[in-house]
Amino acid sequence: MKQLKLDKQKVAIFNNLNTLIEDIEVLQEFVKEGEAQVEEVDGKYEQLVNLLEEQEFKSTLGDEQDKLSCYIEINAGAGGTEACDWAEMLYRMYLQYGEKNDYNVSEVNRTNGDVAGVKSVTLEIDGDYAYGMLKGENGIHRLVRISPFNAQGKRMTSFASVFVHPVVDDSIEIEVNTADIEWDTFRASGAGGQHVNKTDSAVRVRHLPSGIAVECQQERSQHLNREKALKMLKSRLYEVELEKKAAEKNAIESSKMKNEWGSQIRSYVLDDRRVKDHRTLHENRNTDAVLNGDLQGFIKAFLMWNP
Repeated sequence: MKQLKLDKQKVAIFNNLNTLIEDIEVLQEFVKEGEAQVEEVDGKYEQLVNLLEEQEFKSTLGDEQDKLSCYIEINAGAGGTEACDWAEMLYRMYLQYGEKNDYNVSEVNRTNGDVAGVKSVTLEIDGDYAYGMLKGENGIHRLVRISPFNAQGKRMTSFASVFVHPVVDDSIEIEVNTADIEWDTFRASGAGGQHVNKTDSAVRVRHLPSGIAVECQQERSQHLNREKALKMLKSRLYEVELEKKAAEKNAIESSKMKNEWGSQIRSYVLDDRRVKDHRTLHENRNTDAVLNGDLQGFIKAFLMWNP
């Protein structure tokens, strides 16, 4: 069904391109007869170029997993309240990116900071090519700003890690042996530490061979949370398999930065009004726009740079 949907999308795109070309040809004839303005032709031509560029950009999303939805897991680094606040800023950034680009965004799991922000939070970004678009966000994000939590107004640096996992759908089979997993249940908690409910509806599943553990407290029902957690676990295991295949094909070049503290992929320097990606060197001086979800420039730069 999904393949049929994608084929229909391709047909629709072709029809749009063909319609724009026909409109330009007709408008050119009208201009010659004095019945249309050159600006109208220029407008249609700009639409055509933009659509072609968009399709060229999307052609970089050729891997099987690119078409899938994704989970975005954000974890605060060392630094206490500063880092937790930064993790929540990233959470809002991806939330607004998803909403602006017509994805369905839901919060799957959240652990609040002791004072402010979040220690960790997981979002599900549901929609075609969500993983392909956001996979370049995987890594360490560094914030430099005048701290709102420091009485002396000192310039502080904070780190947060972002992990992007494809959501495994029915087209991809991942076998999980029930003997290899271990379940825990606990009470879900919401913003401000208030209990979402008074039963142990939240779940944690641990995959013993790999050591991977995921939590889910999205639903009020333990049964639904178990289903969601198992789906998240399969997505993590799928990503591990992808990494193994990539390593076998030498697809991870030594020139690329490792996902570890001190090797950030992007810096957000608020007092200098600058956000810079250290891989592609793409830069945006409008820090407010970026933190409000304007990531398209960084996403395009990564996909065009990534071999």
